Amino acid sequence: STRAVSCVDSCEHSCGNKAKPAAMSKRTVEPIASASSEDDGTDTDAAGSPKKARVNGGSTADAAATSYVTSLFGLNGKVCIVFGGTGVLCGAIACGYYDAGATVVIVGRSEEKAAAVRGERDAERFHFIAADASLPETPGAVRDEVVERFGKVDVLVNGVGVNSSTPFAEIEEAEMVDIFDKNFFFAARCCQAFVPALTETSGSIINVGSITGLSPLSKVFMYGSSKAALSNLSQNLAREYGEKLRVNLLIPGFFPAEQNRKILSKERTATIMEHTPANRFGDPQELVPVRIKY
Repeated sequence: STRAVSCVDSCEHSCGNKAKPAAMSKRTVEPIASASSEDDGTDTDAAGSPKKARVNGGSTADAAATSYVTSLFGLNGKVCIVFGGTGVLCGAIACGYYDAGATVVIVGRSEEKAAAVRGERDAERFHFIAADASLPETPGAVRDEVVERFGKVDVLVNGVGVNSSTPFAEIEEAEMVDIFDKNFFFAARCCQAFVPALTETSGSIINVGSITGLSPLSKVFMYGSSKAALSNLSQNLAREYGEKLRVNLLIPGFFPAEQNRKILSKERTATIMEHTPANRFGDPQELVPVRIKY
């Protein structure tokens, strides 16, 4: 089914006002002395029965918890393709996939930005394909390259997007076409190109929408309209292919990113915050656990 997830309630793009996290220190649990000598270093108690797992370093309980979480959220052996992965939001998602064990391929135009996103991560599992989202043949070409190299695709993320705050009466035809082509039609082409490969792996499509595609919280007419179209497409794909693969729509709130920082005036920011109970922008890292899950 299609899932609509809002990261910071009604918020899309994150934040200079965010509280700094408290300093963390390594936690050590000291053994508690008891008459039964439960933690005396042996494996059985006085009656010869196995003792409960100790909570100190290397405990069975910690290992079991790690194994359980990995079984639910681990991506070892998965191949994840992230279109728009050189950007702020999808870059964070791509890094999250890698850190969860997946082989990641990010697709974008700038090798320099791709290197910045990858950072110190191993290039053997974190790859970059240079491609132009304005070309209709790009999705198929990327699919062929990935399948030839890795043999399969497990996750497709469609995160390419452009924005504009042009007043509605002044929007020219070329701007309308450009925004819809990159935000909607390119994602649709990617879904078409990758569905056959994803059905083979019972994979996942994740389309990146926007809160403005549900409600006109900001004056970005064509952007919001294109994201509304993407929402409808995602629901139709989920209905059509629900027995073969998963299709989900991520609906972030407002996150300052490259495409929208230039239009976040004081007035616009104040209006956004009126609809944001958290009274702050989102942090890209807040999207990562949601994407790993679905």
